[in-house]
Amino acid sequence: MDLYRNLTIRQKQIVWAYAFLALPILFYSVIRFYPTGNAILISFQDWNLLGARTWTGLDNYVKLLGDPVFWQVFRNTFVYLLLGTPISLVISFIIAYHLDKTRFMHGFLRMLYFLPFMTSAVAMAWVWRWFYQPVPIGLFNNALASIGIPQIAFLNSTTNALPSVLAPAVWAGLGFQIIIFMAGLRAIPRSYYEAAKIDGVGWWTVLWEITIPLLKPTIVFIVVFSSIGFLRIFDHVFNMTTNNPGGPLNSTKPLVLMIYETAFDSFDMGYAAAQTVVLFLVLLVVSLIQLRILRDR
Repeated sequence: MDLYRNLTIRQKQIVWAYAFLALPILFYSVIRFYPTGNAILISFQDWNLLGARTWTGLDNYVKLLGDPVFWQVFRNTFVYLLLGTPISLVISFIIAYHLDKTRFMHGFLRMLYFLPFMTSAVAMAWVWRWFYQPVPIGLFNNALASIGIPQIAFLNSTTNALPSVLAPAVWAGLGFQIIIFMAGLRAIPRSYYEAAKIDGVGWWTVLWEITIPLLKPTIVFIVVFSSIGFLRIFDHVFNMTTNNPGGPLNSTKPLVLMIYETAFDSFDMGYAAAQTVVLFLVLLVVSLIQLRILRDR
């Protein structure tokens, strides 16, 4: 206590700051940093979850580089990213832009768009799986058959399976992105639009010269958040392809699903940890590149 009394006001503030930060630092050290470090360590070992760990060096990474399934899964993961992120960004912005101008039942419509984001991903995936079933069960194929169009193998085709899984994943995340976009639109000062109206500027110029530039922080957040979500996609793929996890010929399998199967079906924890490290590096690099490209200049 005497030592504390002898501290200056500035030093006391620092002590209290570290006292309040101690619990979050401990939490992240135990929950975040330790598991991350342990996963990196396991990636250099051979472990079946029950026996002793055996040091194998870079064997797991060498195995990864020569695994054709891994490269197929790696490609699938980036297809989810490169298709899902821009599609969801454009659709959510268009909806938010027009919804922001709508006054009739505005709150109700906003709630409807946000509802899928709050719905269980498992329940949503099984509903969409029912939609994709062949005649006479599937909603989509029944609709196609009613107008004379041959039914489509949505989930049993190497061509159609990935877009079929991606569609509900995009739809499920639209609600959150719409709300964020609307918050960004509401934060833009009205004076900009009033000045543009007085000058007789067209809506297209207003959109490209005022709205989108001032939404840049919002766009950066949504792009990074959405990209991480698509790189970590799992629930929709796992539940929509339970009979054949990853779809026909692994055409829909993402990296997270491969990690899950390697760890809990094959019990090869070292190889699964190596895949996890690769996923972590991909997430880190993609996020840094996006922040670099989209940052304010």
